[in-house]
Amino acid sequence: MKPVRSLVPLALILGSGALLATAAQAQFGSIGSVVRNLPIKTPAIPDVLNGPAPVSTSIKDAVYGDPAKDGFAPPGAALPLTGLKRTPDGGFVLAAGYFAMTAQSYCLHAGTHGPGGGDAYLFAPVKGSARDAVISILHNSVAHPEIEQHDIQLLLWAIVARAKFEDLDTRLKVVVAKLLTTKQLGTLNRSALGVLTSPQLASITGGLPGPVRTVVAAESRMRGLLSTPGSSYAEIERVAVLGGIAPRGPGSIDLPATRWSLHPDGFWVRYNPSGYTNTRVEIWVPAGSKAVGKAYDPSSSIAVPANTSRQRLAQSGRVYGR
Repeated sequence: MKPVRSLVPLALILGSGALLATAAQAQFGSIGSVVRNLPIKTPAIPDVLNGPAPVSTSIKDAVYGDPAKDGFAPPGAALPLTGLKRTPDGGFVLAAGYFAMTAQSYCLHAGTHGPGGGDAYLFAPVKGSARDAVISILHNSVAHPEIEQHDIQLLLWAIVARAKFEDLDTRLKVVVAKLLTTKQLGTLNRSALGVLTSPQLASITGGLPGPVRTVVAAESRMRGLLSTPGSSYAEIERVAVLGGIAPRGPGSIDLPATRWSLHPDGFWVRYNPSGYTNTRVEIWVPAGSKAVGKAYDPSSSIAVPANTSRQRLAQSGRVYGR
């Protein structure tokens, strides 16, 4: 993929709007609302760009935190979640009791900080235009233990950054063929964006909030790295995962790190990540709960940080370290 060298003004507006939608929606909502609130004159944003980003789940969707369970400790030690019956797509058929596992988890918000500092993580569903592809990758990865966690993460970063899957290296294309359908791949390629030059980034992001500028720039750099032969995982990770002390992001909320979320299916879930690659997931199902016999599907869950400058974490049914 070559950098975009010249764009007519309308094309630049459309391309930049799509990029900003990806970045801004994660913390601020639709790009239209971001632009309208800026203290500078900006181009009109087409209505189509007010739609969802590839992954749009945000703190606004994490409405399931249950303060009534603060201080609650399930009786006894947690049983292995992996001891429960598995569903065909890698979920767990719930029984009454307290269960836990350290699951492989994945960054879904490039250009932000990893977990840390005692921030709470809350349950929210996967949302966005690429919801189907994200869930399929996580579902299907359970049946393919031979696929490295790093490769799954690269595919998810490619989705978040709107990279062209047809430009990925041959090794990753083999992985894609195992985890996505031809139709899903075609949809992702049609919504892909080009790599922006430094002057274009400056023109697009000037006057926007700092966190938005950072994410827009990170996604553009990642598109370039993902399509450049020889790019290492470490290079891409350095762009996607910010180092240093995480600031308090816009819209953050103050919650105890031990906050449980009451899942819509009637059980409680709690997330305790150790870096973005793995998360201790705890499940509490009271006796007689309507959740008994229902499936807990990790791939449809995102652990959303109470501090919006940190990363959203996709969950999977794969055990970390295996």
